[in-house]
Amino acid sequence: MEQLDTLIRQSLQEDMAAQDVTALACVDEGSSATARLYVKAEGVLSGIAVAARCFALHDHRLDVQCLKDDGDHVQAGDLVMLVSGSTRSLLAAERTALNFLQRLSGIATATWQLVRLIADTDCCITDTRKTTPGLRHLEKQAVLHGGGVNHRMDLAQAVLIKENHIAACGSITDAVHACYAAGHELFIEVECETLAQVEEAVAVAPDMILLDNMDVATVAKARAMVPPSILLEASGNISHQTAAAYAATGVDRLAVGAITHSAPALDLSLLIEHARAA
Repeated sequence: MEQLDTLIRQSLQEDMAAQDVTALACVDEGSSATARLYVKAEGVLSGIAVAARCFALHDHRLDVQCLKDDGDHVQAGDLVMLVSGSTRSLLAAERTALNFLQRLSGIATATWQLVRLIADTDCCITDTRKTTPGLRHLEKQAVLHGGGVNHRMDLAQAVLIKENHIAACGSITDAVHACYAAGHELFIEVECETLAQVEEAVAVAPDMILLDNMDVATVAKARAMVPPSILLEASGNISHQTAAAYAATGVDRLAVGAITHSAPALDLSLLIEHARAA
């Protein structure tokens, strides 16, 4: 909570700097109002508590009522939140609250859209570390709210041997053995770009093999080469048009960086009503 509060305070300060000059000029100091936060497009919500905290940290006297929860599926016109109190405070904090809620709900929605495309398989959608600096924890929570699963949170959480690690060590075999020799008891995943590399990786038995930028036909061949004891993940070229075909090959996971780095914001609107003079 302390880290989140620090992030929110920095974001509020970024927007307001010294003061909200427009609200100070246009709105009487004692004016109060109720703001209604609406959804303008179908999607999945994430960041409700974060948005509420934006209002609370700016002015603890604001009364915030959350009418929806993270992970809720919503339609255009749904009412998400009511915020009552100082009109000036509502105006000052609204953009920061919406920025968080729209961004995170956009990620949850993008994840949900892919999850429903592969719902009739045993495959799942997972994220990557292609997240906004400073927002990784929140963005990965949004993936969960959308029905996806999280890949490693950071470089210390699991071993992922990628092409540059392989180049530095000389081979997949050498890289995996080096990790074993280092005494790692962490989950080990190996990235493969060719079927020859898949064959080499299977021989050293990592926990998971990542198939990088392979077409559907090649992924299907790799699936036939990899025993069920080794999880299989496909990455690259995964989109709304291709997700179902990749999932149908029998891979366990589809890694999609776009759900965090390119998700469009969910359209939301906060409208102030019932302004009352002091």
